[in-house]
Amino acid sequence: MADATKMKQAKTVYETFCKALDAREWKYERHPEDMVITFTYAGEDIPMDFVVLIDEDRQLVRMLSRLPFTFPEDHRVDGAVATSYINYKLADGSFDYNYSTGGVIFRLTATFIDSLISEELLFYMVACSCYTVDEYNDKLLMVAKGMLPIDRFVSGD
Repeated sequence: MADATKMKQAKTVYETFCKALDAREWKYERHPEDMVITFTYAGEDIPMDFVVLIDEDRQLVRMLSRLPFTFPEDHRVDGAVATSYINYKLADGSFDYNYSTGGVIFRLTATFIDSLISEELLFYMVACSCYTVDEYNDKLLMVAKGMLPIDRFVSGD
């Protein structure tokens, strides 16, 4: 019985997320068999791809955006410092950094355990994620390419 309840709740959240995007006339792709939503957002500079996963088992909404570049080996320490510095400043979400590959993924989650999630909260996740990735993706790319030294990145110069 608990699994049926989890499944029903996850499907409700999935449909609510789609309604939140529809209400704002966003273009997106539905993947209901996996309870996944994908879309691209054109920010100020680098286009951003997002994946929204409704995790039935953990009762989570996970919003992810993989940055379209990696830190080369000679800038991996800088990548770790830069993502840690950004994460310290963020109120919601985080940049997950894989030191082994140099890859960066932005992640924002919300739980729906024994609760209802409104369209407003779900669209807040979209807006917050788009803003945050757009704010930092170009700066992280400049650090990865060695165009912005990490000391200047941290100092804001």
